[in-house]
Amino acid sequence: MGQGFGQGFGQLPGPYETLRAESRVPAPWQGGRGVLEGAFQVMAVLDQAGQAGLTSLAARSGLPKSTVYRLLGQLAELGAVERQAAVYRLGPRMFRLGQGWQPYPGLRTAAREPVRRLVAATGATVGVSVLREGRTLVLDWAAGQDTALTPLLDVASWPWFTAAGKVQAAGRPDPGPDAPASWPREAAAIRERGVAFDRGEVVEGVCCAAVPLLGAGGAAVGALCVLTTVPERLEPLADIAQRAGEAITARLRQRRPGVAPSRVRPSSFTGPAPMTR
Repeated sequence: MGQGFGQGFGQLPGPYETLRAESRVPAPWQGGRGVLEGAFQVMAVLDQAGQAGLTSLAARSGLPKSTVYRLLGQLAELGAVERQAAVYRLGPRMFRLGQGWQPYPGLRTAAREPVRRLVAATGATVGVSVLREGRTLVLDWAAGQDTALTPLLDVASWPWFTAAGKVQAAGRPDPGPDAPASWPREAAAIRERGVAFDRGEVVEGVCCAAVPLLGAGGAAVGALCVLTTVPERLEPLADIAQRAGEAITARLRQRRPGVAPSRVRPSSFTGPAPMTR
């Protein structure tokens, strides 16, 4: 799994433009589809690039330069885009709107305290993600002690075949694009263990273990993942992450009326003794 997808951790350029480029930018805007689609096209390019000038935005969006200029002015008035000198980037209003996105009711809230305890106990970098439209979308990152992983925190959209994506896809009939022939067997193993692993398959030198976060119906609505650059830590981290995942699942279940509480109470994960590298 993952052959042909791995990339050298130290070889990814700048703020991980290679991974950002995998974010799906819509096809060039066609006339007659409206201002709204054009605005989203421009913002999609800004999301991919981080920041860009007018000429670059026009070239990458496929829109006329005059149209992009007009859209940027309107978006800036709304706080969706901000300008510094001749460079544009997404504005604070988009940040606030993004923080309000709830792919599953209460997921962020339920994960907050168990994630904090997990980071404090292990020193690992921890993420909460969902699988949508064939991508692993990171809702929140919590930085650990390994500063080598810090650049990854700037990447919010990953391929589906990350550990976090696979642990969610394992319970779905259609995992995602480019699933190898061996996927059904791997998915069965993930369901049996309750953990998915990535041993440097997506980013060379970075290992990840992910566990599912279950909603009221028992299906995975998200994933909790722990990252490390020390392969020997992966299995112990996976065991600890499972306990944290159970605590998050319990919190999610208690938020839903008419659903029996999980056997794991939300307060049950207090974290083990701190791990050493």
